[in-house]
Amino acid sequence: MSALTWNELDIAAVDAARVLAADAVEKVGNGHPGTAISLAPVAYLLYQKVMTLDPSQPDWLGRDRFVLSIGHSSLTQYTQLYLAGFGVELSDLAQFRTWGSLTPGHPELGHTPGVECTTGPLGAGVSNAVGFAMAARKERQLYDPDAVPGQSVFDHFVYCLCGDGDMEEGISSEASSLAATQELGNLIMIYDDNRISIEGDTVIALSEDVAARYEAYGWHVQAVDFTNGGTAYEEKVAQLYAAIEAAKAVTDRPSFIKVTTVIGWPLPTMAGSEKVHGAKLGATEIAGLKQRLGLDPTKSFDVADEVINHTRDNAAARAKAARQVWDAKFEAWSAAHPTQRALLERVQAHQCPAGLDAALPQFPAGKKSTRAASGEVLTALADVVPELWGGSADLAGSNNTTMKGQPSFLPPDRASGEWPAGSNGRVLHFGIREHAMGGILNAINTGLSRAYGGTFLVFSDYMRTPPRIAALSHIPSVFVWTHDSVGVGEDGPTHQPVEHIASLRLVPGLDVIRPADANEVAQTWKLILQIHDHPTALILTRQDVATYDRGESTGFAPASEMVRGAYTLVGASGGEAKVVIVATGSEVEVAVQARELLQAEGIATAVVSAPCLEWFAAQPDQYKRSVLPEGAVKVSIEAGVTYGWAEIVGDKGRRIGIDHFGASASAAKLFDEYGITPAHVVAEAKDALSQ
Repeated sequence: MSALTWNELDIAAVDAARVLAADAVEKVGNGHPGTAISLAPVAYLLYQKVMTLDPSQPDWLGRDRFVLSIGHSSLTQYTQLYLAGFGVELSDLAQFRTWGSLTPGHPELGHTPGVECTTGPLGAGVSNAVGFAMAARKERQLYDPDAVPGQSVFDHFVYCLCGDGDMEEGISSEASSLAATQELGNLIMIYDDNRISIEGDTVIALSEDVAARYEAYGWHVQAVDFTNGGTAYEEKVAQLYAAIEAAKAVTDRPSFIKVTTVIGWPLPTMAGSEKVHGAKLGATEIAGLKQRLGLDPTKSFDVADEVINHTRDNAAARAKAARQVWDAKFEAWSAAHPTQRALLERVQAHQCPAGLDAALPQFPAGKKSTRAASGEVLTALADVVPELWGGSADLAGSNNTTMKGQPSFLPPDRASGEWPAGSNGRVLHFGIREHAMGGILNAINTGLSRAYGGTFLVFSDYMRTPPRIAALSHIPSVFVWTHDSVGVGEDGPTHQPVEHIASLRLVPGLDVIRPADANEVAQTWKLILQIHDHPTALILTRQDVATYDRGESTGFAPASEMVRGAYTLVGASGGEAKVVIVATGSEVEVAVQARELLQAEGIATAVVSAPCLEWFAAQPDQYKRSVLPEGAVKVSIEAGVTYGWAEIVGDKGRRIGIDHFGASASAAKLFDEYGITPAHVVAEAKDALSQ
C-alpha cells in the first residue's frame, strides 16, 4: 500500500470543487449541489490519488472505470474532470445544464470526455458498474487468456459512487447480488450514506442496514464515517484511502465501502437538509460557504492558478507514470500474442470476421420457430465471432440463447453439472434479473466484446430503461426477446405481449426486428453484428413457423433482402398487385396463405415481409413505392396492437391485429378467435377492394 499524500493544495482543490458546484447550480438556477459539495473530497481522492486514468486520452485501454450512479449529482464528476484536465473548463461549468454545453444535467456517454456511461435513472449505474467489471474479466479471457488475474494489460478496477436512492432501486439489488455470485474482485462501490432524499430524511422509506445487506450478498464491506471529521476531514480521507487499498487487495469478491456523510457539508446553515439536494442554495448561503473556506465571497467560478496547475500537473504525472508501465506491458503482450492482437484490432475497427457469411446456417424449407433458429445461428457463429457472448435471465432453454458446446462465464466454484465453467466462458447466467441484465449489457457493449441477453418479450417491461439508455448512448446492445405474441398460448395474458412491439418501436434509435423465418433470423444476426452505434431488439417466436424455399423457381425472394427492412417476399401473379399484405414474424405465414386464397380468386396479391420498420423508413421513397405501390390495397397483419400500422397501409388499408389482452388457450385457438387467419385477411382485403 502506497502512502497517501495530502497537502494544502489538495485541500484548496477540494474547496474549489465544492464552491464550483454551488456556483454552477446558482447560475443556471437549478440542479443538485448538496451531494457534489459534501462528496468533493471523496471524488477528488479517487481522481487524483486512486484511479489510473489518462486525461489526454480518456478512452485509453489501461484506464480504470468510474461510474457516477448518482447521476443527478453530475457536478461531483464534472468538477473533477475540470481539475484533472479532461477537456472540461471553467466556461463549461458555468454553462451547466444549458443548451450545447459539455455539462448536461446528468452524465452522458459520448458527450463529455471522461464519462463512461449515461446515468441518472437511479440504480442503473450500479448495474453498469457490474457490467464493466464482468467485461474486464471477459476481455482478459478473450485477449490475454494465459495472464495471471490482475496482471494483464486488460485488467483494471471499476469504481462506482452511489447513494441512498440507488440502494432503494431494485436494479441495484439485482446487479449487486449477481456481482457477488460472479466474485467480481475488481469492483469497488462507495456508498454515500447521507440519509437524505427529495422527501427528506430517508427514515420514512429506508430502514435496513445497507452494509449488512451487502455482507449478506457476499461482498467485502467496510465503513468510514465522515460526519464527525469537521474541518479535519483529511483524517477521514486517509481512512477512506486505506479502505480502498484494502478493497483492491480482495480479489475474490466485490467491495462495498459505506461512507457516512452530511449532505452539503460544510454549508453554514443548510448542511444536512433536503433543501440542498435538488435546488440552488441562494447567494447568502454560498457567500457563507466561501467565507468558511477562506475564499472571496464576491467571486464566482474562481480557481487560483496554483490550484489548477497542481491538480492538472498531478493528474498528468500520474498518467505518464502509469502509461510507461502499461505501454511496455502492452508491447510485450502484442509481440507474444499476434493472433489476439489482430482480433483486438478487428474489434476496435468494428469489422466483422472474414468467415461470417460462410458460417451462417442455410435452413431448408420446413417448420422451425425463430427462437430455435436463433440458437442454431449463435452456435454456428461461436468459433467465427469469438468476441460474441451472452445468455438470458434464467430462460436459456426457452430463449435459445446458449451457444452449444461453449462453457459458462462463471467462477470455477459456481459451475454446475449442467453448466460447466471454462477459461473463456461464453454463456452468461443473469438469473431472474431482467433489469440488471439490460444495464450490464450496456456496459459490456461499450468495450471490446459484444454481448446479448434474452428474456420473454412480455418481460421487456421489467427492463425498459436499458434499451432507451442504449439508444440514447449509441451502444450496440442486443436484446433478444422471445415468446413474441399470443402465440405463447396456454400461459395466458400475463405472458402474452400485445402492446410491447409497438411501444418498443417508439424508442428513437432502437431497431426492432421481427424475422419471418429461420433464414431471416440468420440474416438478422449478420446485420446485427455490423451495427455498432445503436441497439437492436430481436423479437422471436415460441411456436414453429414456415421456413420458405427461396429462389427463382419458387418465387420467394432471398432472405438477404431483409436488409431493407421490408421487401416483397413473394410477388403477385397475373398482373400488378391489387392487394399487398404486409406482415411481420409469425404472421408472414398467415399472409402467404391468404395470398394463395386471393390468387385463387383471381386477385393479384403480393406479400411483404417487414421485419424492421426502422430500416424500411430509411429507404428511398422510390423503393418504398415499389414495395407498397400506391394503387394497391394494403393489409397489415401483426399479432399485437394495430397502433402504428396506419402509416404503412394508408387510410383505405386494413390493420389486422389484437387491440386487447389475450387468454389462456392454444396458439391456434387464439389466432382463430382473434382473426389472425387467412380467411379473415381475405375478407378484409376484399372488403377494402370493394370500397
